Amino acid sequence: MIVYDARFLDHVASPFHVERPDRLRSIVERLGKEELWRDVVRPSTAAISDLQRVHRDAYVELLQHLGEGSVDPETAVHPETFEIATLAVGAVLDATRTAVRDGRATVALVRPPGHHAGPDYGGGFCYLNNVAVAAAEQAAAGRKVAILDYDAHHGNGTRDIFADSSSVLYVSTHQFGIYPGTGPAEDVGTGEGRGFTVNIPFTAGCGDASYRAAADSIIEPILTEFRPDVILVSLGIDAHYRDPLTSLTLSSPAYVDLMSRSAALAARLCGNRFVIALEGGYHLEALSEVVAGVVAALERRSLSLALTEILDDQGRGGPAIEATRKAQAEYWNLR
Repeated sequence: MIVYDARFLDHVASPFHVERPDRLRSIVERLGKEELWRDVVRPSTAAISDLQRVHRDAYVELLQHLGEGSVDPETAVHPETFEIATLAVGAVLDATRTAVRDGRATVALVRPPGHHAGPDYGGGFCYLNNVAVAAAEQAAAGRKVAILDYDAHHGNGTRDIFADSSSVLYVSTHQFGIYPGTGPAEDVGTGEGRGFTVNIPFTAGCGDASYRAAADSIIEPILTEFRPDVILVSLGIDAHYRDPLTSLTLSSPAYVDLMSRSAALAARLCGNRFVIALEGGYHLEALSEVVAGVVAALERRSLSLALTEILDDQGRGGPAIEATRKAQAEYWNLR
């Protein structure tokens, strides 16, 4: 199932902004071309009480009534921003509720993205934390939630929301040292949440072999031990080697393989309760190709992919993976 609303195209932070409506247009066009644009449902709008599960009341009120303004220099607010951002939250909520109820994989094609939005702040093109709201609702119902954040930028907002929680496991692969500058391996969470924040801080140039090694030695062992009831993925396609904002080097087939492995984990561990929510990704061909490849894989189909160059076949991310293994050794059974 795909959750989508054309109103997401109405969000324009500023002219020529890299997070632009063409991102979703390119995805919808490619899915249509591949005969994958089906089982599409429109979302409901999240309630204020949903937002307040993870965002402070004062911040929600600020966004709701700001009108014209900004939450950081790259994240402008307009009169329609709050409504569209709340719809994006609603889409991920609806996708998650369906996945949990029916045991089926769902995909929420949303914008604006959300993982940089924290309890009382936005930024990095994000206003409200779509995935965090859905995760918090499931945790409140007594379920264990794993969030896999495959965006090239660290999801500082998601981290801050769940840093002290033992019911939400947050795992992030990202390029360390770029925006927002957070996410070292040594950040394992706080209080009761120690060990439930897992950061894999890759350096520039890491790609296919590094992500495969991280999945083998860190991500899959931790999720298997955690045994979540639902898996949510913050999927950014900006770790792709064609993306203009980062220096990671995932190919399209490696992205599809990573997501296929995550879906297989969900099938094995939590009855196929698996949700993908779109975050970043700013090269239109890479973005649309990967999303189409992922949707096809969920339907047990394969697509012909064009962006297949392998720039990391040796596993340049070994030091980052080892740093994460050391930081997490007291919390998880990692070899």
